[in-house]
Amino acid sequence: MIFFLQLFVIFCFIIVIIALFREKTDFLTYSVLAMLAAAAATFLFSPTPFSIEEFILAIDWPVIFFLISVFTIVVILEEQLIFQEIASRITKKFHTNTRRFFWVICLISTLSAAFIEDISVAVIFIPMIISTSEKMKINPTPILLGMTICINLAATLTPFGSAQNILIASKFTLSITWFFASLSIYFIIATLLTLSLLDYFVLKKHLREIWIPHCEEYDESLESEHIKEHELIILEEPINQKVFYRNLGTLLFFFIMLIIIPDILFVGLLGMLLFVFVNPRRSESGKRKPDISYYFKKVDFKLPFFFISLFVLVFCFEKVGLITIIATFVVSIAPANIFLLSVLILVISSILSAFLDNVPVTVLFIPIIQVLISSGFSSVPLLIAFILGINLGGNFLPQGSAADMMTLELSTKYCVEGMNYKKLLKIGGLFALLHILLGIAYLAIIIFIFF
Repeated sequence: MIFFLQLFVIFCFIIVIIALFREKTDFLTYSVLAMLAAAAATFLFSPTPFSIEEFILAIDWPVIFFLISVFTIVVILEEQLIFQEIASRITKKFHTNTRRFFWVICLISTLSAAFIEDISVAVIFIPMIISTSEKMKINPTPILLGMTICINLAATLTPFGSAQNILIASKFTLSITWFFASLSIYFIIATLLTLSLLDYFVLKKHLREIWIPHCEEYDESLESEHIKEHELIILEEPINQKVFYRNLGTLLFFFIMLIIIPDILFVGLLGMLLFVFVNPRRSESGKRKPDISYYFKKVDFKLPFFFISLFVLVFCFEKVGLITIIATFVVSIAPANIFLLSVLILVISSILSAFLDNVPVTVLFIPIIQVLISSGFSSVPLLIAFILGINLGGNFLPQGSAADMMTLELSTKYCVEGMNYKKLLKIGGLFALLHILLGIAYLAIIIFIFF
């Protein structure tokens, strides 16, 4: 019976993975369905009895509420056009120098992705890049490549740079200080090397090229003036400067709290409330009042509910003995050498994250890392390898990163013919390999010096 129960739970998890790959399928519907099926089967047929309350306790609620808080903050900042104003100031200041524009826009978008969701960065910066490139008559492909490839690097810098980082930081109590101390050197070297190589081998070829987009879809969009009006709002219409600097100050205070206060639940909820009070809404009576309900209506709750489904599925894995089987197998094949083990984790997690969604891979890997640490292996190199692998693998295949797919979608929409799947697969894959090799070298140095 237990064998068939294990197969059924694995089948439910596979359904979630397949749903994630089907773009036209609502993955959340199938995730919740798979969660309920696995939970019901585990509760009814598990050889070890347990209460229904344990399902609730298995959910990492601080992570869920932190995600909701961060998404609400991003909605508020987007509503106030804060990120758009930052991008607009960059493009206005550096649009006359192609190389400088390339470096500044790529660095700023990369740093932004260390603090907000990568797909939000793509949606904000890609229209800026293409619109400014059109005015400068330069090909935006090298700039789009730089931004897209470096976004995945940015996720390694902070515990909230990606959804998987939030999970890892919560499970292993890793602070932003730990991330900076452990990964900032790698991030700086990898980012500067990546942009330097793109500058020399890609941007240099397009410097004298005159680029004018032309395709039927683009012409139609210009005739309707829908896209053009949107770009003018972002690039040319200034926002209230008091609102802009007030939100920047609040954002800086929020980052400081994340650094000095280890409790992400408290910081997330407090930061969300601060932004709500800093950005009151005008009511029907004409008075401006804090209105968190308005912003909640705009928050995308799919990811928090998806996380809940994964937490319950992993709990089912644990109750039916699958986690023990996987962990025992990993320990049995794990090299005794900490460097070889770290490289193994880096390579396997990066390959899996290239083909599968990062979050399910992270949720499954966390118990394995916990077992390895409890077996006596040092936690720091294992966690560095895990964080690098799970975040960097997305560049191997465009479908391994939501930001990559958004870049391709918007490039097609704005007629950037040079930015296609084949090009991103080739160049992104080469840089993903470079980043993995850099990660191995970085691990070798860390282990040699400190362990």
